[in-house]
Amino acid sequence: MFLSAMIIRTIFTYVIILVVFRLMGKREIGELSVMDLVVFIMLAEIAVSLIEKPEASIMQALVPMLILLLIQWGSAFFSIKSQRFRTWFDGKPSMLIKHGKIDEREMRKQRYNFSDLLLQLREQGIQQIDKVAYAILEPSGKLSVFEREKDGSSAYAVILIADGKVQYSGLKQTRKNKAWLMNEVKKRGFTSFEDISLCSINDEGEIWIDKKDEYT
Repeated sequence: MFLSAMIIRTIFTYVIILVVFRLMGKREIGELSVMDLVVFIMLAEIAVSLIEKPEASIMQALVPMLILLLIQWGSAFFSIKSQRFRTWFDGKPSMLIKHGKIDEREMRKQRYNFSDLLLQLREQGIQQIDKVAYAILEPSGKLSVFEREKDGSSAYAVILIADGKVQYSGLKQTRKNKAWLMNEVKKRGFTSFEDISLCSINDEGEIWIDKKDEYT
């Protein structure tokens, strides 16, 4: 009786967690935010408790799982609506290398050591720092690396507008201002930032713009 109850609970728990994960949306393991990790750990603890305690009601596990799902949905909603909330919740990328120069202050701020930096560079086939145009530490902990081309340029592009919102960190990085950005988008037929899904600028000063809801 005990064994059959454990088997049924294990299958039930597996199905419920699988459904919860699918409802949370698709995301790679390496791209999980701190919030995602907290939710996954709590779900694992609830699952273990449900399986190991046959006397406990299934609702005692189901209700916390549903609450966690609602929290996840709520945080995702506010992350879409508010850049400030998204930055506070998920963190923001940190530039560790720019034009072959290491930003030691930013590394200390992120508690990121040289061994980690060199390891992640080697994993991407890079041995020399001066070959790196930009290296950005993502909120997930992954290091995104853009190598220098022979002419000194790179494929790295700075985001200036995302989901209709001006990215002031991008303007600061490129030493531009909002008035300049508005002038550039007007040249391309846009009257408002809200009409733009994404806007970026590369090392060559080339601007790329994607119109919002272009396929709806």
